[in-house]
Amino acid sequence: MTGRATPPSRVRRLPRPHLPARLRRRPVPTPGSPVAPADRFRFTDLLGEATADIGSRPGRLVMTVLGTVLGITALVATIGLAQTAAAQIARQFDAASVTQLVVTPRTASTGGGTTVATTALPWDAVPRLERLAGIESATLLAEVPLPEAVVTTVPVNDPSQPPSAPPPVYAASDELLDTLGGQLATGRFFDAGHDRRADRVAVLGARVAERLGVVRVDTQPSVFIDGIAYAVVGVVASLDARAELLGAVILPTGTARADFGLAAPGDAQARIAVGAGPQLRGQAALALAPDDPESLEVDAPDGRSELGRDVQADVNEVFLVLSVIVLLAGGVGIANVTTLSVMERVGEIGLRRAIGATGRQIAGQFVAESVVVGLLGGLIGAALGVFAVVGVSVVRGWTPVVDPWVALGGALLGAVVGLVAGGLPARRAARIEPVDALRGGT
Repeated sequence: MTGRATPPSRVRRLPRPHLPARLRRRPVPTPGSPVAPADRFRFTDLLGEATADIGSRPGRLVMTVLGTVLGITALVATIGLAQTAAAQIARQFDAASVTQLVVTPRTASTGGGTTVATTALPWDAVPRLERLAGIESATLLAEVPLPEAVVTTVPVNDPSQPPSAPPPVYAASDELLDTLGGQLATGRFFDAGHDRRADRVAVLGARVAERLGVVRVDTQPSVFIDGIAYAVVGVVASLDARAELLGAVILPTGTARADFGLAAPGDAQARIAVGAGPQLRGQAALALAPDDPESLEVDAPDGRSELGRDVQADVNEVFLVLSVIVLLAGGVGIANVTTLSVMERVGEIGLRRAIGATGRQIAGQFVAESVVVGLLGGLIGAALGVFAVVGVSVVRGWTPVVDPWVALGGALLGAVVGLVAGGLPARRAARIEPVDALRGGT
């Protein structure tokens, strides 16, 4: 026989080791056989490799995810509770400030260092204000100047009693309680008839009533102001605005004008609809002083209470800082576990590199693992944060408010934390050379 070449079809090939399809290199074509297309490491292969090792160590997975879960939970719960509490804060502060408008005369300095009002409020300021859209109720209020007055519940002045400062005396119109959000402890408030007839009646604030020993009005108690008796018809228990009136004696404006010569109201106060402040700021001055609106100063609120915003901002800052700290701790945990995973799988990395995996594919695998772990922690944390907001709201009797984008953003933020945390370990894994990995890896 001559030395003829053996046909390619009769060549005996040694069996190839079994490898997953995603790890096989492109087969070497034999003479006469068609060239097979190159295998591609697709996204599904990357996701499969990334998730295959995650569930192999459940204990490590739980500890790795825990930091991200706590951080996202704190973040979502903080934002959700802030949104929920915003309505409660606004409601409480709005009752005392956002719904109150005050009109006072502007003052000017005189040569002696004193200040005087440049104009006076009209006595019919209440009906003028109530004709404006957005005004729900209005009242007049003025402190009665009584520098040496004695206010007592007994008509006889006992010189043996130690002197004490008399309580202030205020004059008000009959809609005071409705305008300032007041509640009566006992009795009633004087009405427009008392004001019109200048009846000698008085209403006491809770503090001055306790000081004077007036606890009930059915026995027809009287309070004496400069020796003049005024029948106490009621005791005010609370006021949402102008709490200083709880320590004062309140008379009808008509009575103060008749008995003490009250010349003009001190200020006009109105309860307004929420959000009507900017509009009424200019209209109120025109309604009360159309010839000189600049002579009046109108204190009208904006849409929301500045104090409420400040309180909410301070609470948000504290909780956001805490949640960011916990979230950073979760990112460090993901980075540490990913680095440990790279060190443990050096041999596997070398084998993958030897059979054709690129450094980019190796890096993508570890980055994908970190992203999956972070996303898992973000999803769990966002769910727990929403449940925390609902639970606190139920306990406190609030209406829970959670923006759906906050929950979705919390889950995605967990994935971003995983992406950032896994970047450095993945870069380290991509730089491992196949020879060094197979030589020193396990």
